[in-house]
Amino acid sequence: MMRKILTAGFGALALFMMAPMEAPVAQAASSETYRQLNLFGDVFERVRSDYVEEVSDKELIESAIAGMLSSLDPHSSYLNRESFEDMRVETKGEFGGLGIEVTMESGLVKVVSPIDDTPAAKAGVKAGDFITKLDGEQVLGLTLSEAVERMRGLIGTDIVLTIRREGVDQPIETRITRAIIKIQSIKARIEENTAYIRITKFNEQAEVGLIRELGKIKEELGDALTGVILDLRNNPGGLLDQAISISDAFLDKGEIVSTRGRRTDSVQRFNAKSGDLADGLPIVVLINGGSASASEIVAGALQDHRRAIILGTRSFGKGSVQTIIPLSGHGAIRLTTARYYTPSGASIQAKGIEPDIVVEQGRIESEENNGGQRDEASLRNRLASEAEINGDSADADPSETDGRNGRSELARKDFQLSRALDLIRGLSLFNEKVVN
Repeated sequence: MMRKILTAGFGALALFMMAPMEAPVAQAASSETYRQLNLFGDVFERVRSDYVEEVSDKELIESAIAGMLSSLDPHSSYLNRESFEDMRVETKGEFGGLGIEVTMESGLVKVVSPIDDTPAAKAGVKAGDFITKLDGEQVLGLTLSEAVERMRGLIGTDIVLTIRREGVDQPIETRITRAIIKIQSIKARIEENTAYIRITKFNEQAEVGLIRELGKIKEELGDALTGVILDLRNNPGGLLDQAISISDAFLDKGEIVSTRGRRTDSVQRFNAKSGDLADGLPIVVLINGGSASASEIVAGALQDHRRAIILGTRSFGKGSVQTIIPLSGHGAIRLTTARYYTPSGASIQAKGIEPDIVVEQGRIESEENNGGQRDEASLRNRLASEAEINGDSADADPSETDGRNGRSELARKDFQLSRALDLIRGLSLFNEKVVN
């Protein structure tokens, strides 16, 4: 009993003796923090009293917060109340603007990806473009949130973007009309008995749309279905849970992705549940430099588990996790809190996903093009055709969009997609021989 009491006493004495040694370190750190906060207070007061124009306390504080976050990395930022509401609307699949996913690099706005069928995509904005001016005003000096805010505006109004593009010597100016951006996250069609599924963004509708569209194709083709092409090109990402769900749709088991933060206890692992939506058929995933974040999670998971062949060019390389932290009554902060890792343990950050088969996006010219010879249909103010008079648009030509009876015109013009279809056909024939 005496030994227990003494042991306890020595333990208490040891803690008591250690406390004075640790206290100065903690006090010094605390003092340094207070000194830095006093510095901030001094600068705040000086700007408040002496700046050439009056600035509200709210503007100064919000700018200070925005500066602190944007100095951390390109994806951390402050969202005021209006920006926070815009972000919440965007993840539901409809918002106003130009239709581009952007980040900040070297003080300029860099296009991660234009979104399909939006004003920016139709104007020819490309992944990798740097936006240097907005309506003639330099982007340099703006935060990402400020630049995005300026690109948004009243529906129907125009904005002129000045773009610097790799391989082009002169700046490109393009006028874009703002519009309501409605993102149809899943587009699907049949190409040579293959399910072609394009995912434009991982919003709240992505998983539901995938299950619905692939279900329709499976019902129509039945046993004739030869495989699935998952097109993630120029998909800038979106919601983590949707990327996990879509990966899970094609995996029977195993890890999909893990996230690791600064603390050792922050590791999260997400695993697949039983069930393969493609029933074991071959899958080809198309990626390019505009495939980022959630797209890279899906491609990485299917590649590491050898469930799909990845075809195209190296992806964007955004392997960080942003957490939206609401601030009561003051919007929210978007803070980078972790990194993504593929099932093999590889980090996506600044590396991207390397395709199994590298295929650059070439341009296929038809032999019938006759060296660019123009025809009647291409002439301005020509007479309308009978089909157009009867309301049958040329865009509705089945050869353009329907590949049920052979490769569609859209697929013929898309070099990477054509190679993916060739690959599915080859794998399907190989599997038939193996079974027989």
